[in-house]
Amino acid sequence: MSNEQETNSEKPVEAAPAPAATATAEAAPAAPESNGREGRRGRNDRGPRNGGDRGRNGGGRGRRDRRDGPQADVQGAEYIDKVVHINRCAKVVKGGRRFSFAALVVSGDGKGNVGIGYGKAKEVPDAIRKGTDRAHRALKPVNLRANTIPHDVYGESDGGRVLLRPAAPGTGVIAGGGVRAVLEVVGVKDVLSKSLGSNNPQAVVKATLAGLHKLRTLEQIKATRA
Repeated sequence: MSNEQETNSEKPVEAAPAPAATATAEAAPAAPESNGREGRRGRNDRGPRNGGDRGRNGGGRGRRDRRDGPQADVQGAEYIDKVVHINRCAKVVKGGRRFSFAALVVSGDGKGNVGIGYGKAKEVPDAIRKGTDRAHRALKPVNLRANTIPHDVYGESDGGRVLLRPAAPGTGVIAGGGVRAVLEVVGVKDVLSKSLGSNNPQAVVKATLAGLHKLRTLEQIKATRA
């Protein structure tokens, strides 16, 4: 009887740990899976830190707003800006080509003031912005008579030569290229023109400005002769 009691007492001792072991074995793999999923969700939720959303939405909008800021100020000041020509320059280096851009901009208020600016940058919007700012700082008055010019004038600069003549109301701006851009921003609506020299945009624009700055009103001419 003592042997049977010993065997019966040993059986519950061996059977008791089995359920606990299985329970721990079943619970053990569940914990890492939940932790791993939560960890991956946490990393995915921190998406802007990877730069995807921030670069496309936040950073891009910030750069566009900074570039568009000066243009908005120009429109608020009622300036008329025209891009006459954009020149692209390529520099050959060891790794390939590096491009830079230069923009020729003409600005005016449509009331007799006009100026030109030349801006250089590695991107076209920056070059236009620089040229526009310089054109605004270089505004100079021009003598006009109603919607045309007081008299015939001949402008010359470098290789550019431009002839300007007054026209009757309703004629319009008979010009093209850089000459037309300058006449429109200064406020001339009826004029005849002819380009007689080089076709270089800078030379044509400077020749047109040189001719406009030679204009004199009747009162100014009388004052010089008196």
